[in-house]
Parts: sequence; structure tokens; C-alpha cells
Amino acid sequence: MKARHGGAALLTAMLTVALVAVFAAASLWQQWRSIEVETAERARVQSSWVLTGALDWARLVLREDGRTAGDHLGEPWAVPLQEARLSSFLAADRNSTADTGPEMLDAFLSGQIIDMHSLLNVTNLVEANGKISESGLESFARLFELLGLPPAQLQRLAENLRFARDTSGGNQSSPMAPLVPQRVEQLVWLGLTEQTLAALQPYITVLPPGDPTTVNLNTASAEVIYAAVPGLTMAEAQQLVSERERSHFRTIPDASLRLGGPQRIPMGQSGAGVASRYFEVRSRLRLNKLVVEERALLDRSGQDVRVVQRERGIVDPTALSRAASKR
Repeated sequence: MKARHGGAALLTAMLTVALVAVFAAASLWQQWRSIEVETAERARVQSSWVLTGALDWARLVLREDGRTAGDHLGEPWAVPLQEARLSSFLAADRNSTADTGPEMLDAFLSGQIIDMHSLLNVTNLVEANGKISESGLESFARLFELLGLPPAQLQRLAENLRFARDTSGGNQSSPMAPLVPQRVEQLVWLGLTEQTLAALQPYITVLPPGDPTTVNLNTASAEVIYAAVPGLTMAEAQQLVSERERSHFRTIPDASLRLGGPQRIPMGQSGAGVASRYFEVRSRLRLNKLVVEERALLDRSGQDVRVVQRERGIVDPTALSRAASKR
């Protein structure tokens, strides 16, 4: 009997120890989870404030740049910010009282400002009255021909964009009406294939509807300049790119004279210009293992620089490593 009681007592003790271990493990897991949630929330708030500050800085740069006429790649806004430790910015500011703790030592910021007038605007395919723009269609036709893309997809793109932007009320209740795209990646909604979109992506953009936008000869690539200016050859477009490296174009006649004639780029008859209104700010913050990217579209009108679109997302660090290894 004593042996039985002794065995029962031992079993009870073992069960008690097991239960205590389970409860302790559950309590430890709950505490660890709370710490992880708090850490993630703190990183989210910190990254939000830093990226907001970076966007405000970009707006200030563009506002100051708006005091001068024209835009070109030699201006401060066109210089990209390479990845730099955030604490170095705080250390450079003698008036800063910000805490440079361990979290700040692992925070890195990078970014750039892109002139959206260096790209062909897909929105130019449709006029304000809802009709397809002949000049816009001709520009994209030259680009499609240059890249060897099927013209049928351009016609489908223009028709679907016109249908999506129809505000007359005829297609508002139709389930077949496509959504108006806000980004280049969404142009597959309007009939472009993935292969065609991949070929077009370096040369096109989607800007808010309004007045037709021009292509900035000081910032656009030779392919975009060739597509935007009727009658211009690819060799002349490449010549313009070479000429602006020595000295940017101050006016359209200035660019025409570089090609040998004052009327080579007729004013008011082409989609070319030397000034820009829309800019995209791309920012990336690396905080420990968290990588956050933000894109913001800015509309500059004189000294007023406002945010039109803004999107933010978390990037997988392993995907960045794979992309870097392929380069």
C-alpha cells in the first residue's frame, strides 16, 4: 500500500510540474508576442514619421526649384539620395535633440525624385471631351513601332481607356466597363499583355486626367523624345540627349537650333517642353529587418506643391537580396 501511495504521489508531482511548465511556457509566449507586437508597431510609427519627413523635404526642394524657369537633370532635385545612415543626418544638425539610440543606428534612408514629364503620359490618349486624341495616339504609335509592339494592342488600350473615362453615364452601370488605371502596372486591365507592358514600362506613365502633358526635352530619354515630337528621327532625338549634357535647353527654339533649324521642333505643334509639373518621389527606409518603400506623386503649380497620390508597402528583404545578386 505504501508503494502504491508513493507511486501516486510521484505521478501527482510530475503532473503538477508539467502543468506549471505549460503555464509558464504559455505566459512566456504571451509576453514574447506582446513584445513583438509592440516592436512592430513602434517600427511602423517610426518609419511613417521618417518617410513623411522625407516627403516634406522633397516638396521643399521642388518648391524652391519652382522659382526658376525650366527643369533639367543638373538641378538639386535630380540628384538621388544613396542609402545613408539616418543618424548621420541627425548628427549634422547641431540643433537636433532627437534620440540617437540603437534603433536609429540601424536605420538607413534612400530615395530619388523622378520627373514624370520624362515619360509618355497614357492619359493623353483621351481628350477631355471623351474622344481619342489623334496626337496622343500618333505619339504612342511611334513608340510601339520603335519597340516592335503590336499596334492592335495600342488601339485596344486607347478604346478601353476612353470607355473607362466615359462620364456621360452610359457605361457607369455596365459591369463590363474597366476601371480607370492609376498606375502603369494596372494597364493590363485595358488590354495590354504582360510582355507588352514590360517593354513599355521604362517609357510611359499614368498621370491624373486634365490638360495634356508635354515631354520635357531636358529629362526624357531619346526613345520618348522621338515618340513625342512628330517628324523627328531617332538620330536627332539621340543628338538632343547628347546636346543637353553640355548645356540644358532653356526654350523649345533653343533645342531646335541645336538640330540646325529654328523650326525643327515647332512650338505649339508638338508634345515637347522644357518644364515639368508632375514629379514622383520614391523613398526607402531600412530599419533593422524592416524595409518600407513609399511612392508619392506630386503636383507642382508655381510655389504650391501638393501630394496627388501616395502609397506605401513593406518589401521582402530576401527579394531585395535576390535582385541585388542578379545585377
